Amino acid sequence: MNRDILTIIRENMDTFSKGQKKIAGFILESYDKAAFMTASRLGKRVGVSESTVVRFASELGYDGYPDMQRSLQKMIRNRLTTIQRIEVTNDRLGDQDLLSMVIQSDMEKLRVTLEELDRESFDRTVAAIVSAKKIYIIGVRSSAAIAAFLHFYCNLIFENVVLVSANTASEVFESLLRVGEGDVVIGVSFPRYSSRTVQAMSFARDRGATTIAITDSEASPLAPISQYALMARSDMASFVDSLVAPLSLVNALLVAVSRRKGDDLSRTFHTLEQIWEEYSVYEKVPE
Repeated sequence: MNRDILTIIRENMDTFSKGQKKIAGFILESYDKAAFMTASRLGKRVGVSESTVVRFASELGYDGYPDMQRSLQKMIRNRLTTIQRIEVTNDRLGDQDLLSMVIQSDMEKLRVTLEELDRESFDRTVAAIVSAKKIYIIGVRSSAAIAAFLHFYCNLIFENVVLVSANTASEVFESLLRVGEGDVVIGVSFPRYSSRTVQAMSFARDRGATTIAITDSEASPLAPISQYALMARSDMASFVDSLVAPLSLVNALLVAVSRRKGDDLSRTFHTLEQIWEEYSVYEKVPE
C-alpha cells in the first residue's frame, strides 16, 4: 500500500463504526504515538477492544495490525521533530529499564538487518568499490560519523578516496566537481534524511558515477537515485539516532573489500606498520 495512511483514514471516516472512529481520531491527532503502540495499548487508550483495533487495520486494507503499524512508522520516520522524538520515546519507555531497552532494541535491529540484507547487492557493491577509479563518501549530521569511519579505512586501502566536505551546499558540489564515469559515490543517510546528501547523489548520478546508498529502507530518498542500496535498520532512541546496525554493515563492507584486495593490502599495511613504529603513532602497552 503506497498511499499515506492518514489520507486513507480521512477519506473513509464516514464508513467507520463508532469504535473505529475513536481509533481513527486518535491516529489522526497523535500518529507519532500511535505508531509505536501495540494493538492492546491503542485499544485501551481510546476505549475499545484489541480485536476492534485489529479489525480496523484490516478495514483499511492492511494484512493485520503489525502491517498497519509498520506503515505508520515508515510514514513518520522522516517527519518527527526532535521534540516529538523525545515525547514518543518517553511514552514508549514508561517505567522500563532504559539501558536494557536501548541495547535490546539495537540487537533486534542487527538481527533484522542481517535477515533482510540483499546479499547480491552487497557483493555488487563490493565489486564496484574495488574497481572504482575514485571513491567519494558523503554523510552529514549524525550520518557523518558513519561516513568518516568508512573514509578512514577506505583511505588505508585505496589511493583515491575523498570525504566530501558538506558544510555548505557549494562545498558539496565543489568536492564533486570532477566526478564522472568509473567513479563511485557512497551516500550515507538515515532519518531524518539530509537534503544535501540527496542532492550530491543526484548530481553524481547525472555525471555518470556509480551511486551507492547506505540507508534504512526503500522509502529512503537515496534508494531511487542509487544503483546499489544497502539497507540497515535504524531507529530513534529519544532524539539520538541508533546507528549500530549501519556501522556493523559498514564493518562488513570494509572486511569484504579488504579480502578482495588480498596481497596488495598486506603490502600496504606492512609499510604502514613500519611508519607507525618509526613515528610512535601508537602507545606501547607494557606486557
